[in-house]
Amino acid sequence: MGNLFCCVQVDQSTVAIREQFGKFDRVLEPGCHCLPWFAGKRIAGHLTLRLQQLDVRCETKTKDNVFVNVVASIQYRALAGKANDAFYKLSNTRSQIQAYVFDVIRASVPKLNLDDAFEQKNDIAKAVEDELEKAMSAYGFEIVQTLIVDIEPDEHVKRAMNEINAAARLRVAANEKAEAEKIVQIKRAEGEAEAKYLSGLGIARQRQAIVDGLRDSVLGFSVNVPGTTAKDVMDMVLITQYFDTMKEIGASSKASSVFIPHGPGAVRDIATQIRDGLLQGQAASLATTTH
Repeated sequence: MGNLFCCVQVDQSTVAIREQFGKFDRVLEPGCHCLPWFAGKRIAGHLTLRLQQLDVRCETKTKDNVFVNVVASIQYRALAGKANDAFYKLSNTRSQIQAYVFDVIRASVPKLNLDDAFEQKNDIAKAVEDELEKAMSAYGFEIVQTLIVDIEPDEHVKRAMNEINAAARLRVAANEKAEAEKIVQIKRAEGEAEAKYLSGLGIARQRQAIVDGLRDSVLGFSVNVPGTTAKDVMDMVLITQYFDTMKEIGASSKASSVFIPHGPGAVRDIATQIRDGLLQGQAASLATTTH
């Protein structure tokens, strides 16, 4: 009906290409326009100015010979000021963009190892965008945004990467466990050393107390009982210690059977052995000093 009354409507975000006798005449903006068909004018077609998106999947390989599928998302639109170029110069805009994307990706990714390709996605996207912007601006299109949305290695490669990652984490866990065990052993050894040191101090203090007690006993007995010598007092102390030891052995519930010679002469023999040992020690000390 519009053509009958020589009127045509152009929708919003769209421009119409008007020709006269087969030659480009002008670009019609959104709205209602007069189109005198009897003067040879007609609408050759419409061109959308909306933002469009094209997803391109490109298979290539990395520098370390791993085949990957790179998925690029290209957002583009036609420029209203160059609508005639966008309409006439390209017969298939999407195929043209796809060819440029393939060219740039297959030139960029083979220079990178697989790990670097994941890390440098933005650099790859920038290279694709720069190449597309330079090429498509001559055809009346603007590249708004270029994104590398995914890099998909082969399934076997992904499984191997996961196994490597798992092995690395297990190695770290084993190292941490070994380090923890090492710390525990060091702390246990330090505790044992400290316990032995304190036990040694206790034994030394105990022996010192015994010696001090014996000395005080000998001195006190010699003072309070006239006519006694230190030898007499030591014999009595040894006899007392001997009977105390016998008492402890008999009272201990965990003691096994112990057979020892016992009698009045046994005490004298023990005292004689201890005294002889002390005298021999003193003689050896004096001989060493003389030489």
